Amino acid sequence: MHSGTAVFVEAETAQRPTVLGLIVSGRMKPDSGEVAIDDAPDARALRRRVALVDAPDVSEPHGDVLLADVVAEELMFAGRFGGPVAVRQELERLGLREFARMPIGNLAPEARVRALCELALQRPGVEGLVLVSPDRHGGAPEGWWRIACELADDGAAVLVIAGQAARAAIAAHPEGWGTGEVMPLREWPGEQSPGVAGANDAEEERA
Repeated sequence: MHSGTAVFVEAETAQRPTVLGLIVSGRMKPDSGEVAIDDAPDARALRRRVALVDAPDVSEPHGDVLLADVVAEELMFAGRFGGPVAVRQELERLGLREFARMPIGNLAPEARVRALCELALQRPGVEGLVLVSPDRHGGAPEGWWRIACELADDGAAVLVIAGQAARAAIAAHPEGWGTGEVMPLREWPGEQSPGVAGANDAEEERA
């Protein structure tokens, strides 16, 4: 993926999208091959510049946590003060102030994706996002895909990993893939046998 682009990669099963997200963002070593950034393999640079967003069991916020508390935590990750005033201002910027006291697990899929992605982009040095399995939250896939394309249009590199049904739904939408593109999974390192044995090497915090 490149800055200013949104790319969709298809991956099925419960664990495979998360494993692929960990590999692409430099948080797990692939079984074969390597992932490069600026034409060089550098896992540390990948972890610093690419945020892994909403990956099940790795970086997803607990469903019972209030949206306001998620925002406060993300502001701290970004090196900003996460007090009530700052949280309220951020929610207003996101257009989600009315949902401040809602558990994030109950938030509409599009609102969840926008909030988590835009907050992740505020972290120092983050230029890219790997969004994992947004289709698991339900809703219309073209909604969160549109958000991914908008973030790419603003300059971010965005990789979305989701299933075949989501891919088909987006392709059937009148705008189709919009400004994004779809990449065959076979082009990504480790796809041949992305075992989860290396998952313990992943960063446990949301990153």
